Amino acid sequence: MKRLASSLRLRLLAATLVTLVIALAGSHVLLSGLFRDHVLRQFDAALVQQLDQLAARLEPDAQGEPRIDPRTLSDPRWEKPYSGLYWQVDRLASDGQAKVAVLRSRSLWDTQLALHDDALVDGALHTHEHAGPRGETLRVVERALRFDEAPQVRWRLAVAADSSAVTAAVAEFSGVLAMSLAALGVLLVLAALAQVGVGLSPLTNLQRALQRVRAGQAQRLEGEFPAELQPLVDDFNGVLDRNAEVVARARTQAGNLAHALKTPLAVLDNAARQSSEQELRTLVGEQVQVAQRHIDWHLARARVAATRQLPGQRTPLQPLVDQLLRVMGKLYAARELTLTADALPEGCAFAGEEQDLQEMLGNLLDNACRSARTAVRVQARRDGRLLHIVVEDDGPGIAPEARAAVLQRGVRLDESTPGSGLGLAIVLDLAQLYGGELALEESAGGGLRVQLALPAAA
Repeated sequence: MKRLASSLRLRLLAATLVTLVIALAGSHVLLSGLFRDHVLRQFDAALVQQLDQLAARLEPDAQGEPRIDPRTLSDPRWEKPYSGLYWQVDRLASDGQAKVAVLRSRSLWDTQLALHDDALVDGALHTHEHAGPRGETLRVVERALRFDEAPQVRWRLAVAADSSAVTAAVAEFSGVLAMSLAALGVLLVLAALAQVGVGLSPLTNLQRALQRVRAGQAQRLEGEFPAELQPLVDDFNGVLDRNAEVVARARTQAGNLAHALKTPLAVLDNAARQSSEQELRTLVGEQVQVAQRHIDWHLARARVAATRQLPGQRTPLQPLVDQLLRVMGKLYAARELTLTADALPEGCAFAGEEQDLQEMLGNLLDNACRSARTAVRVQARRDGRLLHIVVEDDGPGIAPEARAAVLQRGVRLDESTPGSGLGLAIVLDLAQLYGGELALEESAGGGLRVQLALPAAA
């Protein structure tokens, strides 16, 4: 029920199916009833003709009793016992009640029709159903009349016929009608399925356009949409454009702030270098470096926070890894390190900005190259919606108890090498902003194995 309430397609199909069932069932009842009424009218009309024929041949004898010459009757069924067509004449008392069966057809043989005690008006027709000699259902048409010679006596003339043929005809018609309506219902259901499919296909196209935006293959909703959906598409594209403008403006302001801070920091750093007092020069230089590190840190956080929820972010992994390995190979050419990357899965991409991925991988590769003795290796795989990137080296590694400490800002295990101690901390913070993780492990060669989990692009 919850799925039906949430699915437009199922609701349309359910409404169509219910309407079709009601309409077809009502049509079956109505048409079957009309056909039955029509057949009964034709049947009753034939009985009335038989009744009129008998009434025309009914005459009184010398004693005033009714008589009918069987030779004047044209239908041979009157003479065949239990043929299903019968007639009978009853004498009526003054109160209108039937008394005895005076005459009857030979087809009744040794039985008679025990008709209902109806109060009949002279000349009026009365139709009803009655049980026959063999238990069959008879359709009876009767009329009360008088002879001119003896107007004080009333007679009831009744004609009855087996109505099983009518019942069979109505049943056969109802069966054929039911099958025909069922076939029509199947065709209408198929037509409804096609209509719903065609009618909702623009929504499928809209979903595909949204998926392209989410996968980074497009920046806006693209495609041809019907007039009913075009305002929605235009409004959504307007929201995307507005969001991109806000992000661009925020990044510009952050860059302007960084530029504004870097200039006085550079002046302070230059003044400290030219100062003759060693203590002042050292203090100012350290504080300038700290301020610079914090600027870089918060700029990175601001950039990721502004862009990580934007649709359309997609950065292929293979080209960026190849580029970084070439850069690291040149930076550490004197150490003659072996930098390798396993073949990455086809279409492997990061759901984020290239600059952020470059900063994270650049820090990991830089740390690995600093620590490695002979080799650095990069691997990657996709697991569902996550992209797992592994960077490992054959250096001295990091003791398990010290791994948590190196992920904190400004912490360096080796103070003899240059650096700010922000590399792994920046990687961890950027990964967490994207909803990812960073794990430090021991590699197979005893060095450090860093595993970075990030959202994968579709």
